Amino acid sequence: MLDTAMKQQLKQYLANLREPIELVASLGDDAKSGETRALLTEIAELHEHVSAQFDGTDERKPSFIIRRASDAEKWVRFAGLPMGHEFTSLVLALLWAGGHPPKADPETIEAIERLEGDYNFEMYFSLSCHNCPDVVQALTLMALLNPRITATLIEGGTFKDEVEARDVMAVPATFLNGEPFFNGKMSLEDVLARLDTGAGERQAAKLAEKEPFEVLVVGGGPAGASAAIYTARKGFSTGIAAERFGGQLHDTLGIENLTGTTYTEGPKLAAQLESHVGEYEIDLMDRLQAEKLIPASKPGGLHEVVFANGASLKTRSLILATGARWRNLGVPGEAEYRNKGVAYCPHCDGPLFKGKRIAVIGGGNSGVEAAIDLAKIVDHVTVIEFDTKLRADEVLQAKLRSMGNVEVLTNAQTTEITGDGNRVNGLVYKDRASGEEHRVELAGVFVQIGLVPNTEWLKDSGLALSKFGEIEIDGNAATNLPGVFAAGDCTTVPYKQIVIAMGEGSKAALSAFDYLIRTEPVEVAEAA
Repeated sequence: MLDTAMKQQLKQYLANLREPIELVASLGDDAKSGETRALLTEIAELHEHVSAQFDGTDERKPSFIIRRASDAEKWVRFAGLPMGHEFTSLVLALLWAGGHPPKADPETIEAIERLEGDYNFEMYFSLSCHNCPDVVQALTLMALLNPRITATLIEGGTFKDEVEARDVMAVPATFLNGEPFFNGKMSLEDVLARLDTGAGERQAAKLAEKEPFEVLVVGGGPAGASAAIYTARKGFSTGIAAERFGGQLHDTLGIENLTGTTYTEGPKLAAQLESHVGEYEIDLMDRLQAEKLIPASKPGGLHEVVFANGASLKTRSLILATGARWRNLGVPGEAEYRNKGVAYCPHCDGPLFKGKRIAVIGGGNSGVEAAIDLAKIVDHVTVIEFDTKLRADEVLQAKLRSMGNVEVLTNAQTTEITGDGNRVNGLVYKDRASGEEHRVELAGVFVQIGLVPNTEWLKDSGLALSKFGEIEIDGNAATNLPGVFAAGDCTTVPYKQIVIAMGEGSKAALSAFDYLIRTEPVEVAEAA
């Protein structure tokens, strides 16, 4: 199951085990059970602290639990093989069960350990989903810390009947005590916040104790991280308030156009940005949703940002880098069938439509790339583009045309997504030339029609926004409000690209630096 390189790497990791661990498998006579037996046998042979047993009695076969030998009440179960993107999750489960300390902060660990009540999680993942590992690892850690929490992590491709029966049409899909809990990516802090009702109040209390920053960056994507690094290097007290550090990077798989980096993946780049930010005295405050901006009354005064938990932060200069999110079609059926056939992440949810007919809405780079990837998995792909021609790069269009199971419809307007009440069964589009409507029978619809800026919370702040909701900036990344700058996909800068966002973040930081050294604080001026 493991090649030589993976075995050697895993052996090095297992050297960090502090206590013996047990792998207890429940197996059948099928091929997957045979692969599971082989995998667990190989792992057990790599370290004396690991033992494998094959006498489990769980109904899901193949499945296996990982537990500390001295504490059988704390365990996590994998149903199916956690390979692909989930191999790292398997390694972490082995290490945490064996006493290797997790990287979670002590307050988070303490909050998990003091949770009361019984929480039985079941979570479905696919091996190609790059959003799933965060949820798998969060639930794994919680189950290994608190005996009243259990986590069963299920590879959907192995348990297709179960996936169909529970109408799982998008991953990660998490159930709690038999009921739907959340569909989509969640961090450890996100899960904890849903269970621990006092978490928001404690976070707000911590924020209230903070002194005003010289630079506050709202947003933790490439633009926000770059801006914070630049201002911290200038010696200014800098904070980052992010709803999700890494931003859209977590939803991006292959990155091949970042200058100097031949290939990387979004989650990996997000981790590298966080590591780089951590090299400086930057106060990173994650899981904060901005709700209101109160600008300073005069240049040199303090701007205030109010967050959803009721807390607020003040700062002499502000850099807005809140990024963007996938744009919705806004047609009947889209919201009703979201995660029931309407999807936005082809890498995450594509395997759930294996052998089925699907549509991709959008003919730009994102849409054509999605169609190419999905065509390798599904039975047939229909690409629907509103414009009279595809807008993707020619190299992508050529690749798309070479695939025999793809149909392209241009000058077509999607008007409705239809379903049977439980899941998608088709869509309706209008031929923009003739005005005629047509119906296409489908099992899934992937929406890839661009981005919308995360700026709704700024509409009543006095900040100038374009008709598309983008923050209007000049060549120095300055807004119409003194001391407020903006960078990245939330602004009017053309071309929404990672490398451009990084450059714009740096520019905004340098402009904030120039503002701070040239503008005397209001308090100092009044005292003089």
